[in-house]
Amino acid sequence: MCGRFVQERPASELAEIFAAEPLTDELGPRYNVAPTDDALVVVQREDRRAITAYRWGLVPHWSADLKAGSRMFNARAETITTSPAFRAAFIRRRCLVPVDAFYEWKREGTARQPYAIARDDGRPLVLAGVWAGWRDPDSDPEAPLIRRTFSIVTTTPNSAMVELHDRMPVVVPDDAWARWLDPEPADRGELLALLQPSDEVALRIHPVERLVNNVRNEGPELLAPLGSLPVAEPAEVGLELGL
Repeated sequence: MCGRFVQERPASELAEIFAAEPLTDELGPRYNVAPTDDALVVVQREDRRAITAYRWGLVPHWSADLKAGSRMFNARAETITTSPAFRAAFIRRRCLVPVDAFYEWKREGTARQPYAIARDDGRPLVLAGVWAGWRDPDSDPEAPLIRRTFSIVTTTPNSAMVELHDRMPVVVPDDAWARWLDPEPADRGELLALLQPSDEVALRIHPVERLVNNVRNEGPELLAPLGSLPVAEPAEVGLELGL
């Protein structure tokens, strides 16, 4: 699965990388994006590609409220063509989710150790996503509020991830971005082939401090390798506690 990720790059920089138009306000660098948060995604709108912000956790159009999104932040590749929540989005509403890293947890004894997974060359990891529009029933019927939400597609692990977890987000290689974004119905087999685990993009994986376990924690220190953060001296700890 994929339940937390990092987006450091601004929309303006992503627009250059994806040859897209930035159509959202900057969200700022974030190191602990969680389901129900807004996040930057890449979408194809007719003849132009755009960087915009959607809410993480897909809410199908038939949902009674937004609560469904808190459970639908991942879409399994194996069932994406049959799932009532995702099958229509897979056919026509696909997006890319650029992240600087994502987190995964591995059980080590009685504890769950978080790891950060990033692209080895420092470029953004580009994850496969699907999106949907949900009409807020409490909004003005004459001018309804449409909330756009997305899920990240997951698959079985590649060789780099297999020792860490039994799932991973689908990483879309550069030469397949346009194919995944194309809103026109595509050959289903061709799209499903992109959802298979691949070692084409080399990954860098390292353990991090358990700071990331708390969704309220933020900052670049969440990405720091385990044991690399400075340890406060006893006097400094006392001052922080007001002792």
